[in-house]
Amino acid sequence: MADKALDQKRLGNLPHWNPEDLIGKMTLKSLLFSDDYRHIAVKGILTSLVMLALGGIMAILFRTELAVPDVQILGARVYMTLMTLHGMIMVFGFLIPLIVSVCYFFMPKVLGHERLIWAKAAQLSYWLLILAAVLLVIGRPDFTWTAYPPMSLRTGNPLLWTGYLAIFLVAVSEFLAGAVLLRNALEARGGLSGAPLIAWAAGTVGTLFMVSTIPLAFIGLGLLTDYLEMTAYFDPARGGSVKFFLYVFWSYGHPAVYLPFVPAIAVLYTLMPRFLGHPMWSYWSGVAAFILLMLGAIPIGPHHFQPLYTVSGWYERMVQILTLLVFIPSVLHVFNWIATLFMERIPTSARRAVPFKFMVASIGFIIYGGATAFINAQISIDSDFIHNTYWIPAHFHAMFFGFVGQMAIAGVYYLYPYITGRMYNQKLANSHFWLWQIGLFTKISGMFLAGYNYFPRWVYDYPPLPEWASTQFMITVGAYLIGLGFILFLYNFAVSASKGSPVEGDPWPVEDDAVAAATPAE
Repeated sequence: MADKALDQKRLGNLPHWNPEDLIGKMTLKSLLFSDDYRHIAVKGILTSLVMLALGGIMAILFRTELAVPDVQILGARVYMTLMTLHGMIMVFGFLIPLIVSVCYFFMPKVLGHERLIWAKAAQLSYWLLILAAVLLVIGRPDFTWTAYPPMSLRTGNPLLWTGYLAIFLVAVSEFLAGAVLLRNALEARGGLSGAPLIAWAAGTVGTLFMVSTIPLAFIGLGLLTDYLEMTAYFDPARGGSVKFFLYVFWSYGHPAVYLPFVPAIAVLYTLMPRFLGHPMWSYWSGVAAFILLMLGAIPIGPHHFQPLYTVSGWYERMVQILTLLVFIPSVLHVFNWIATLFMERIPTSARRAVPFKFMVASIGFIIYGGATAFINAQISIDSDFIHNTYWIPAHFHAMFFGFVGQMAIAGVYYLYPYITGRMYNQKLANSHFWLWQIGLFTKISGMFLAGYNYFPRWVYDYPPLPEWASTQFMITVGAYLIGLGFILFLYNFAVSASKGSPVEGDPWPVEDDAVAAATPAE
């Protein structure tokens, strides 16, 4: 009985509170400046959806350009600018802020705080990110999201320096968000050993935020001072080192993969037992996986530029081995989820719930992206075959959008009745779900096929080779389906807030029609 009680404690308070029209009750002042964790979370969610819309419009524009060979609507400079802004906005403006905002909403209830500790730091993190987004658009960088010098110091408009400042502000914003996550995890009621898994996720990713953003801040300031010719850290024309930039950047760049990834896992661990009505299959495997992911994320950044090495040696081999070892905690998580799904019959209420559907679909995409990532870690294959081809964006679109993005949207759907006091339109939500599954699978599979056929990244035009033209058209079709699904989501989100069915009590009760039918009436 003691073990069962501990399992229930680790499951945490059921993430359920009374539904209310939170948005309707908020004033503009409270939305923008209140330290209520719900207001901070709603503000972050709404802003992230705006960022997704902006990044998505950019994607549709350059996808339309690439749908068929020859130049139709975009030139090289406009294409590169849209591609760069798309990457930065989707990662720093959509994925990370959205999933962190969802966690902000969950943690006070699940961990027993009833408030967000260090809420003012969360507020400052939000406003710094908004300022960074404005500066980024002003700077209009066109040198890809990785900002590799010397190109990032030679191209762009006269206000490009604002883009470097934006990078620095993103680092400060993410550092503060990490501090908030870590602080709330350490204050979990009853201590970490008995805390729900979202506490372990917040603690590990909070640490990762704070450690990894230090090199990103240096990158932003270093590019800014190099551009102003005050320093020469990275500019090879004045004695700087591009190789030094690579090591510093990827000290952030690879851990950055896990900054939205781990919170998405936290949301999954929170929602899955809520919908199934029983604890996870394994608690400590989840804890171990979070810790191993945190430790494994930091040293493997150099695999992103291993084809640039002039001499292959022990260090390169060590990075490859460490990269492969990261599969262990990832598999621990996935096995835990699958085992939990098969522990008991899945209730009918879960099968009908759109958040649950997005959650299960996200597991499928993490398996798809993870299985194909095994090839990325191989030195010879990466160097001679897939590096800088569409195979790489196929992998991170599967992981970032297929898993993280869909888990974030699952969290938004789950929170919807708690934010609006009403339920979304089920038919529109189901249409959104299927458009995204078909669109994402089509787009990501098309990218894998394009990479298999050596289609290079960062090109705005290409020869009319059948294997290239067909895959680019396939990717564009997938992008349009995703865009259509997002439009349905926004329409549903907006209209149902005033016209959806009012919700009273628990909006997500665990009910199973088959069990109810088999139970004799008293």
